[in-house]
Amino acid sequence: MNASALAAAPIEIQPSLGQILLAQGEIGESDLNKALTFQSSVGGLLGAILIRIGAVSEDAVLEALSRQLGLGLITNETLPQDPMVYAATLKTSGIDTEWWIDQATLAWTAEDGTLHCISRDPLRPSLQEALLSAFPGKEICWWLVRNRELDMMVELVRRALTSDGFNYDDDVAMLRELAEEAPVVELVSNTLAQAVNENASDIHVEPREHEFDIRYRVDGVLQNRLTLPRSRFDAVASRIKLISGLDIAERRLPQDGRIGMRISGKELDIRVSCLPGVWGESIVMRLLLKEQKDFSLARIGMASDHLETFSKLAQEPYGIILVTGPTGSGKSTTLKATLEHIKDGKRKIITVEDPVEYNVPGVTQVQTKAEIGYTFARALRSILRQDPDVIMIGEIRDVETAQIAVQASLTGHMVFSTLHTNDSLSAFTRLTDMGLEPFLVSSSVREVMAQRLVRKLCPHCRAPHAPAAGIREKCTQLQQQFPDLFATTPQWFGPVGCPKCQNTGYRGRLGIYEVAVLNEELADAVLHQKPHHDLERIARAHGFRDLLEDGLLKAWHGETSVEEVLRVAGQAGIED
Repeated sequence: MNASALAAAPIEIQPSLGQILLAQGEIGESDLNKALTFQSSVGGLLGAILIRIGAVSEDAVLEALSRQLGLGLITNETLPQDPMVYAATLKTSGIDTEWWIDQATLAWTAEDGTLHCISRDPLRPSLQEALLSAFPGKEICWWLVRNRELDMMVELVRRALTSDGFNYDDDVAMLRELAEEAPVVELVSNTLAQAVNENASDIHVEPREHEFDIRYRVDGVLQNRLTLPRSRFDAVASRIKLISGLDIAERRLPQDGRIGMRISGKELDIRVSCLPGVWGESIVMRLLLKEQKDFSLARIGMASDHLETFSKLAQEPYGIILVTGPTGSGKSTTLKATLEHIKDGKRKIITVEDPVEYNVPGVTQVQTKAEIGYTFARALRSILRQDPDVIMIGEIRDVETAQIAVQASLTGHMVFSTLHTNDSLSAFTRLTDMGLEPFLVSSSVREVMAQRLVRKLCPHCRAPHAPAAGIREKCTQLQQQFPDLFATTPQWFGPVGCPKCQNTGYRGRLGIYEVAVLNEELADAVLHQKPHHDLERIARAHGFRDLLEDGLLKAWHGETSVEEVLRVAGQAGIED
């Protein structure tokens, strides 16, 4: 570490932490009053209380503390990674090393002789007095640090000093006690808060033999955020189970739970899945914001021709519109945007979902409960007695649901649903394979749209990047077929990476689509169960393009990279 970059800073109290966070718009008056009331009755640090009640993230608190105290914020990238660097300084202090571990305090000596210290509470007078006594005449530089990074380093130093780890007792009471300890509570809270701040969709907690990893899925790609000693896993897993209503003693069977909580000032619905593995339970948390941003069809990445076609057919009085794609491809978001688009207060709109992911005001939303026999098919029969105009089915999973959807469309209802197929045209084969008669499929389905999500290039660091010859040749062909869409000069860019995008080169996602409208010719081909290549030939004659081609259109306009499009859509049809 560059010692010249670490300058000692005097601790001068500025405006209170609560007032700073208020001024920055990080918290509201009600959050501050609630935290102050809790502090007056129970005690504790105001910042830690605000984090625990979900009012603000740890990063926001640390930035405010840095401004208030004049202390710098040190990150894991800057901290010494060798635990023996800390151990060497602790051993020269004359204080028992167990005291340092109990106080969650570490110190190390820089090349210029400056003593650098990190602690959970660096302002505590007794702590400062102990260090001044242990290192007389030394210049001491205090730093603020994230709790999870401090805890990880303290544990590494403890193991280095004792040359062993320790195993937690399997006793349920012990696990429950560990789950309620402040460091574990803060670690889980901070992990959730950081994930929300980074717009992660999932958190993966994955145990290994000697460590466990915490990874976030950001923009569809898993990124490692933290690696901790395996000895801490049981406490973290028990904490997650405890707050999600799961049995903390059950480790042999899969479990599913949910958490409703407020994190960083946002209301979240968190779905928790535990799966037993060789080294312990793999835990995945799906994060769903209850208050989503305003979605509209115009903002989810549809090209002008797709947007015009889809939005027009969505307003039709009857028929079926299907959105296909794998899990996590944005189908629910597209359907939410569609409902927002057609919602006019004049039609009764009912959805049946498992689970209800987005709350849509003005729409009656029903959640199935398979464990009590309340399936999609059973819910749909009840819905049809509610005089609906529009029905949205979360997913067509079986022939019974498909038959009811078809009957609903043929009796004057507009039906939206999702289906798991690799492309749009395969939806017709999938429905007939389920057991639907081809004439019912061809007469009820109005449109099928397949979609995927590609990462958008970070606007702060993207750089010009010329694609391969095969890509340019493919785009020349597309330019001839879709002159209006490819009218501008191509803007080819590639990812670079900067702090704003976590050095990934990408920030946010947009959809790539293929839209197949059932015109008379295509409906006849579906009726006679023509093979896939015949369906595609007919669709292309009416302006159809596949996922890869729509992705290349987005890359042509500089919204994403060619590499990202090929990663998501494959490269069939590209010669090199």
